[in-house]
Amino acid sequence: MRIIPAIDIIEGKCVRLSKGDYSTQKIYNEHPLEVAKAFEAHGIEYLHLVDLDGAKSKHIVNHKVLEEIATKTRLKIDFGGGLKTDEDLRIAFESGAQQITGGSIAVKNPETFTGWIQQYGADKIILGADVKGEYIATDGWLETSDQSLFTFLAHYQNEGVRTTICTDISKDGMLEGPSFNLYAKIIAKTTLKLVASGGISNFDELPRLAEMGCDGTIIGKAIYENRISLKQLENFILNR
Repeated sequence: MRIIPAIDIIEGKCVRLSKGDYSTQKIYNEHPLEVAKAFEAHGIEYLHLVDLDGAKSKHIVNHKVLEEIATKTRLKIDFGGGLKTDEDLRIAFESGAQQITGGSIAVKNPETFTGWIQQYGADKIILGADVKGEYIATDGWLETSDQSLFTFLAHYQNEGVRTTICTDISKDGMLEGPSFNLYAKIIAKTTLKLVASGGISNFDELPRLAEMGCDGTIIGKAIYENRISLKQLENFILNR
């Protein structure tokens, strides 16, 4: 299972939210590159970089942060937040993203998202499945759609998607543990590679997610609040 730390960006700074609520913003570092370099120094290969300004404004905003991390580390970066147009995608890839995650666009403009899969290939395009209950949420989690999670996943599996990042918004940033039951259902009902996201609170949850068959897990606040140390993650990666 891949360990994928998250850096969420508002105004160029590394922040975390609780349940996607922008009013709960907490700044952890003014310099995201420093955070990324610390991850890399502990053997981490992957990074989930989220442009929260982009998610709110509905177009890419913090591509300079992406470019700086991409040029000054060797991390494989999955970038998301506010990617709505072909131009947004071009900027993201030219700024150094190895993959992009599309969530809201896949709900609201499926033709565009499907076109991206066809143009760039399924290895480059990740399906973001952010859920409240079992319904898909969009626009930086500010809206909930009427699409059920499993209908959504089945549709895009048929369109060629191979990987999904599923975030249970009710768990995100709460340090109460991930949605094990939800992830077990996704693994049972689909053939998608599942990256679990939201709620990771301690190291012991990671082997459990790995045993379930998750392809990766995204860890955010648990790192920043020192619930999980980078040394623990380094050892997990070395011993997997």
